[in-house]
Amino acid sequence: MEKLSSEQLMQMEDKYGAHNYHPLPVVLARGEGVHVWDVEGKKYYDFLSAYSAVNQGHCHPKIVNALVDQSKTLALTSRAFYNDSLGPYEKFATEFFGFDKLLPMNTGAEAVETAIKLCRKWAYEVKGVEKNKAKIVVCEKNFHGRTTTIVSFSSDSGSKENFGPFPDGFEAIPYNDLDALEKAMDDPNIAGFMVEPIQGEAGVFVPDDGYLKAAYEICKKNNALFIADEVQTGIARTGKLLACDHEGVKPDVLILGKAMSGGAYPVSAVLANDDIMMVIKPGQHGSTFGGNPVAGKVAIAALEVVRDEKLAQNAQELGELFRAEVQKLVDKYNILKLVRGKGLLNALVVNDSPESKTAWNMCVKLKDNGMLAKPTHGNIIRFAPPLVMNKEQILDCVSIIDKTVAEFEK
Repeated sequence: MEKLSSEQLMQMEDKYGAHNYHPLPVVLARGEGVHVWDVEGKKYYDFLSAYSAVNQGHCHPKIVNALVDQSKTLALTSRAFYNDSLGPYEKFATEFFGFDKLLPMNTGAEAVETAIKLCRKWAYEVKGVEKNKAKIVVCEKNFHGRTTTIVSFSSDSGSKENFGPFPDGFEAIPYNDLDALEKAMDDPNIAGFMVEPIQGEAGVFVPDDGYLKAAYEICKKNNALFIADEVQTGIARTGKLLACDHEGVKPDVLILGKAMSGGAYPVSAVLANDDIMMVIKPGQHGSTFGGNPVAGKVAIAALEVVRDEKLAQNAQELGELFRAEVQKLVDKYNILKLVRGKGLLNALVVNDSPESKTAWNMCVKLKDNGMLAKPTHGNIIRFAPPLVMNKEQILDCVSIIDKTVAEFEK
C-alpha cells in the first residue's frame, strides 16, 4: 500500500470523518518521550500531551510493555466475572491516592457521570435529601466532558447549543468565588460541589491561594461532598500528585482519567471512601470495558512511572522555569498579555480579542518552527508538555516561542 501524504490523510478525514474537531494542520505518525513526528518525518515538541493524557511521555516502554504483555494474555472479561488484574490495580491505586475504594471506568466523561450518580445517591440515602431534589453546584466556564448531562451545566455555547432538552439538578456559580459557594449551600438539597482545581479548558485559570481549602470547609459545614475533577490536573501535571495537594485538600470524591494510562489506553476512575462509595450496589452502575485486565496493568505501570521518575517534582521545577522565561517574553512583546499556570499546565494570553485568529495563526507558526500547541477560547495558548521533559528542552521551546512571537510583533 502506498504511503499517503499529510495532505491526503487530512482530506480523507475531512471526507469520511465527522467534523467535530478542528485540528491543527499536522498529521502525526510516531511519538517518543516529549517528541512526535509527522508523516513526512518532521520532528516536533509536543506541548499539548493529548490534553495531559501523555504526562509520562509518548510510548513509555514500561507502559507499552504492560499493554502488550497483558493484551497477549487476557484483554477483556467484562465484570460478569472476576479477573486477576482488577483487584491488584484497585489495591495499588487506592493506596497510591489514599482512598478506600475505586470504581473503574474508561473515559474522563464517564468518570464524571459516575461521580454525579454517586453524589446523588449518597444525598438521598445518607444525607436524606428528598427524592429527585438533589442538586450539585458547579462552576461557570467549567469543562467536565461532552455527554448530554455534562454539557447541560456548561457555559460554553458551542458545547451546549441545540443539544437540549437538558436535565435539572445543577447550579452554576462563578469560579473562585467563595461567597457564591456559601450562598448556594443555603439550599438544603445541595448534595455536592464539583470543581476543577485549575480550570484547564477555560484557559488555565488558577484560583486564589486558599480557595480549594476554604471551599472544602464550606462543603463540610453544609454536609455536602467536595468532588474534585482532576482528569486534567491530576497525576503530577501541576507539580503535585494532585492539584488539590497544593492546599492539603483531600476530596470526598476524586475523578481521574487521561494520564491514569499514560495515554496508552482509555482508563478512568472515581475514588472515594466506603461511607460514600458503598451506596452503589450490584447492577446500579457499570461498564463493559471498565476494570478490564489491560486497563489494570497499564494503570499500575503508568502510576509507577509517575512515582519512580519523580514527575511531580520535575513538573514543579520546570513549570517555575517556564513561567519565569515566558514572563520575559511577555515583558518584551506588546502582543503578549500574560502567562499563568501551575507546574507544567500553563497558558499564554495573547493581547488580542478571543474572536481574532492571532493565537491560532501563532500555533500554526509554532508548528512550522517545530512545536505543537493549541489555542483555547480564541486568544489563549495552552502549553502542557509531557512531564518527562528536561531543562534544556524547556529552554529550547522557550526560544521557539520567542522566535515565533517575534514574527507577529513585526
